[in-house]
Amino acid sequence: MTLLVRTGPDRLPATRCDLPEMISFASNGGTSDGYLASPAGDAAGAPVPAVIVIQEWWGLVHHVTVVADRFAAEGFLALAPDLYHGARTGEPDEAMTLLMGLAMDQAAKDIAGAGAYLAGRPDCTGKVGAVGFCMGGSLALWAATLSAEIIAAVGYYPPLPWERMQPAWPNYHGKAALIHTSEEDGGPEDADILTGKRLIEEGGGTVTVHGYPGTRHAFFNDERPEVHDAAAAELSWTRTLAFLRASLAGS
Repeated sequence: MTLLVRTGPDRLPATRCDLPEMISFASNGGTSDGYLASPAGDAAGAPVPAVIVIQEWWGLVHHVTVVADRFAAEGFLALAPDLYHGARTGEPDEAMTLLMGLAMDQAAKDIAGAGAYLAGRPDCTGKVGAVGFCMGGSLALWAATLSAEIIAAVGYYPPLPWERMQPAWPNYHGKAALIHTSEEDGGPEDADILTGKRLIEEGGGTVTVHGYPGTRHAFFNDERPEVHDAAAAELSWTRTLAFLRASLAGS
């Protein structure tokens, strides 16, 4: 996979994530890799809740690791699994090819494995949430149906429905979800968002949906200036932190 560094409309810097913070974790009999970010001084402190950070269709690029670092700075143990297993791009056509080639059953194993890995670490309280963007937003919401450890999910502008996922909605019982929608994608009244909200609630979960007027898809991504909305990104981040702190509270 050629790594592109072009910028401009529909281009994303594709900085490699071959960093010392890359770790391996068990995934249904095999292993997967991911980027791990820990709070400063965490080894000497009390256990903290954890967050799985799920990539957009570009792969495990720089922006994703920065988001993981931001969660760590806020006191969370953050793991971004590499769902493409080393492939990443900044070119939309290549990203579409990677997405279409993604084996959903393997992605499910990787996400569930990440949840089990985090919950079992001595520096984690055992409380795990998932946050994802675009494709990763759908995967984050799906993650709560895959793993008993994942009890809270945040989806940023998720492209619903999930024809390739077949979520087991009753597994949302007692769990919580938060969805951020862009105006470009239809906002909170988009038919697929309303359907997803209904199915989560029918499964026994709670869900909150926020809309951000005037925003485009991927408004949170500050490495895409053509769509980034600083005010909406900051507000959604504040809401996400409050949601995760409330949902993952306790030991």
